[in-house]
Amino acid sequence: MVSISETAQQHFVKLLEQQPEGTNIRVFVVNPGTPSAECGVSYCPPESVEEDDIQLSFNGFKAMVDTASAPFLEEAEIDFVTDKVGSQLTLKAPNAKMRKVDDDAPLIERVEYVIESQVNPNLASHGGKVSIVELTEEGVVVLQFGGGCNGCSMVDVTLKEGIEKQLLETFPGELTGVKDVTEHQAGEHSYY
Repeated sequence: MVSISETAQQHFVKLLEQQPEGTNIRVFVVNPGTPSAECGVSYCPPESVEEDDIQLSFNGFKAMVDTASAPFLEEAEIDFVTDKVGSQLTLKAPNAKMRKVDDDAPLIERVEYVIESQVNPNLASHGGKVSIVELTEEGVVVLQFGGGCNGCSMVDVTLKEGIEKQLLETFPGELTGVKDVTEHQAGEHSYY
């Protein structure tokens, strides 16, 4: 569920040595399954352990995960990175905003998962996002652009060279194309 690098494990052990005995860590997701999902790590004293917590054992400590966060922490990684600027703990949880779907889930659910976990994080840097309007019987994903994408002069390139290319490679033989239904009118919110 959550992988913690050797350097991050050593970092946690050092931090926990300064805490009361029996303290471990808690890995959690605030607002799991939503666009505002945030991952976090905190100390978890013994009195904060819940009966239904999932306990993951590491070298010198345990990581507690509450049952509500667990599905959204699939494939999460915690690392402790040192570079020229300093050291920092990094937490990557690709499924925090949307629960990972099974490989045999309906096509629309699998496409939505790729859009939420891979496409929208890239568009977010420009204040944009995309959502599925429909999936046609012919295998065409109909999308609606929003935020900074609405009115952007690069939206056609983003659609064809970015999103369509990625979705067709991810779902070969299942999808035939991607279409945009957004009426793009440049405005104050548009990204240029």
